[in-house]
Amino acid sequence: MYQNFKTLLLSGLAAISLLAVGCKGEKNDPMEGNPFNEPSALAFHAPDFGKIKNEHYKPAFEAGIEQQRAELKAIVDNEEKPTFQNTILPYEDSGALLSRVSNVFFAISSADGTDEIKAIEADVIPMLTAWEDEITFNQPLFDRIKVVYDNEYETLQGEDRKLLKEIYDGFVRAGANLPKEKKDELEKVNARLAVLQQEFVKMNIEARNKAIVPIEDVEELAGLSEGEIAQCKADAEANEAVTAPYAIVISNTTQQDILTSLENRATREKVFNASYHRSDNTGNQNTYPIIAEMAQLRHKKGQLLGFNNFAEYSLQNTMAKTPEAVTSFLKKLAEEYQPVADRETKEIEEYARKTMGSDFELKPYDRFYFSAKMKEEKYHFNANDVKPYFEVDSVLKNGVFYAAEHVYGLTFKERFDLPTYHKDVHVYDVLNAETGEQVALFYTDLFRRPTKGGGAWMSEFASQSHRNDQLPIIYNVCNYTKAPEGQPNLITWDEVTTLFHEFGHALHGMLSNVEYKSLSGTDVFRDFVEMPSQFNEYFATVPEVFANFAKHYETGEAMPEDLKNKMLESVNFHAAYALGENLAASTGDVAFHMLSTGNEVNAENVEEFENNALAAAGLLNPQIPPRYRTSYFNHVWGGGYACGYYSYLWSEVLAVNVGEYFTKNGALNPEVGRAFRDKVLSKGNTEDLAQIFSDFTGLAEPNVASLLPARGVK
Repeated sequence: MYQNFKTLLLSGLAAISLLAVGCKGEKNDPMEGNPFNEPSALAFHAPDFGKIKNEHYKPAFEAGIEQQRAELKAIVDNEEKPTFQNTILPYEDSGALLSRVSNVFFAISSADGTDEIKAIEADVIPMLTAWEDEITFNQPLFDRIKVVYDNEYETLQGEDRKLLKEIYDGFVRAGANLPKEKKDELEKVNARLAVLQQEFVKMNIEARNKAIVPIEDVEELAGLSEGEIAQCKADAEANEAVTAPYAIVISNTTQQDILTSLENRATREKVFNASYHRSDNTGNQNTYPIIAEMAQLRHKKGQLLGFNNFAEYSLQNTMAKTPEAVTSFLKKLAEEYQPVADRETKEIEEYARKTMGSDFELKPYDRFYFSAKMKEEKYHFNANDVKPYFEVDSVLKNGVFYAAEHVYGLTFKERFDLPTYHKDVHVYDVLNAETGEQVALFYTDLFRRPTKGGGAWMSEFASQSHRNDQLPIIYNVCNYTKAPEGQPNLITWDEVTTLFHEFGHALHGMLSNVEYKSLSGTDVFRDFVEMPSQFNEYFATVPEVFANFAKHYETGEAMPEDLKNKMLESVNFHAAYALGENLAASTGDVAFHMLSTGNEVNAENVEEFENNALAAAGLLNPQIPPRYRTSYFNHVWGGGYACGYYSYLWSEVLAVNVGEYFTKNGALNPEVGRAFRDKVLSKGNTEDLAQIFSDFTGLAEPNVASLLPARGVK
C-alpha cells in the first residue's frame, strides 16, 4: 500500500506536533549515551543505525515528550501578547527529539517489526496518543493560537498564513473547542482507537504469515517456473511452522498473482481461500471484533466533533470535501464499469468451458488463470516471458532514476558510508545534475521479509525545511521476492510500475522547497498525495525510458519490440477487474464510516455489513472481490486511510490529466519537468491543492472522463 506515507501511526495534530523540529532538551541520566538525544553527526543528520539499539527507543520517546512539554509550557508562560513570532513559530519548532525517535522507530516498526519492536510499540502508542490529546486539550496553548489566528490571519502572507491556518484548524478538528466533558470522552476514544489500530496491524501481519499454504507434492505447483518453484521451496524452509517441502506465501491483496500460473485447480482454491479467509471468523485470526469496535468509536468521534458520522469529519480536509461527493464519484465509475465487467466475466467463463466442459462454473480462484490463458493466446504473451528483462537493480537505476535525471535534472550516486537498519537497504545521494548540489538522501528497502509489513510505501527520516536547514531524507519500501543467492532479482511488470509509483512519492518529498516542515512534501490531502506517485508510473512506458531499463539480465539485449508491444497491449486486457476490486474496497471503506441508526456494525455482522454496502452499490460480485476485504484492510484499520481509500482513484484522475499534459508537451521535456517540479512537487501544502493542479494543467476541474479509457476499460 502506498501505505501512506508518513509511517507514524498517529494523524492530524500529531503529525504536526510529533514531526516538528526544534530546540534540544537538556541531557538526563536515562538519555545519557542515547543516539536520539542529539541530531546525528552523520551527513544531513541521517539516522545513525550503527548506534541505535532497541533499548534506546522508549527512553527517547519519554524524554521527547518531556522536552516538548517544556517547550510548549514556555509558549504558554510567555506574558507578551500572542503573536506569530512568539507563539506559532515556537510551536512549529517544538519536539525535535520526539521527531527524531518517531521517524526512525515507526520506519523500523513497519519495515522490520520484530517481536521486540512490536512490544515497544505496544508501550509507545498509548503514550503518544495521550500526549497528542494533552497538546490538543491544552487550553492556554490553544487560547494563544486562537488570538494569533483572530488578529493576524488576514495580514499574514504566503507560507506564514498557511502555517497558521493549518495549526489552528488542526486544533479545532482535534477537539480543542469542545467543552471539558466532551474532551474527556474524546480523549478516551482516541486512546482506545490507538490501541485497537496497533492490535489490528499486529494481527494482520500474523494472519498473513499464518495463511502460508503448505504444498506436499511439486506436481501441485504445475505451471510455475523453475525459479518460482525454487522460491516456494525456500519459503517453506524459512518458515518453522511448515513441514511440507514447498509453500506459497500469501500477499497483501485478496487475489494472488501466482494464480495466473497455477494449473492445479485444487491448489488455486487453497491459495485463494487462504488469502480470502486469512483474518475473518473462519481464519487463523479474527479481526472482526477489532473492526466493529473501531468503526463504532470512529462514529462516536465524528459525532463528538459535531459531525453526523466519521466520514463527514474525515473528508472535510480533502479535495472531495463530503461523503456525498465521494459516493457520487464512485457510483459514476461503477455504473460505467459494470457492463464491461459483466462482459469480461462472460468471456472468461465461455473460454474456460471450451477446455473444462460446458457445465464448468467459474470461481474467483479460476479467473486469473483463465484470463491469463486468454491473454496468452490473444497476444502470444506470458508474463514470465518478460521477467528476465526486469532485473530490479536495472529497473531502479536505468529506469526510475533515468527518468528523474532527464525530467527533473537529478543524478543519483550510491554511497556506502552511512549505516542502515538492514543489509538489504541501500542509500543514494540525490544531486542537482547542473550544480552538483545535494538535493536529498534516498534509501531503498525492496525485498520481502517476515518482519516487514505488506505492500509498498514511502516515508521520511527527515522532512525538507529551509527554517531548519534540513534536506529531505526519504525512503521507499517494497516487498519483492528476493531470489536465492547467485540468482537475479527479477520482478513482474506490475512490480516495475510499483517501483515507479513509490518513487513518485519519493520525488514529492525530495523536491519539496518550503520554509516549514509541517507544510513539506507529502503533507497534503490524501486524495492529492497519490497523484505524483500515480503520475510517475507514466514514465515506465515512455519508449526511451523503457528501452533503457528493459534489458535481459544475462545478455544485456533490449526487450524485442514485438514482446514489448504484446506486453503493453496486454496490460489492460480484462482491465475492468482491477477497477472493480478498487471500487469495491473504496465503497466498503466509506460505508463503515457512515454509520447511522439502523445502519450499525458489530462483531457478528461485519461481513454482512460489508456485503450489504457492496450490494447496494452493485459491486457485490463473487468474481471480483474487493482488493482488500475489510478483515485485512490495513489502509483503513491499521493505517491513515480511514474513509480514504477512494483517494487512489481520485488521485488517479489527476495523474491521468497530468500525463495527458506531458504527452502533449513532451514526455521527457525538461521544461515541462521543471514546470511540474516548480508548480506542483516543490509546493508541498503551501497553497490550495486544487489551484496547484489547475495552474499546471490549465484545467479548471479534473477531467474524470479520462480515467476509464486510460485504464483500458471500454
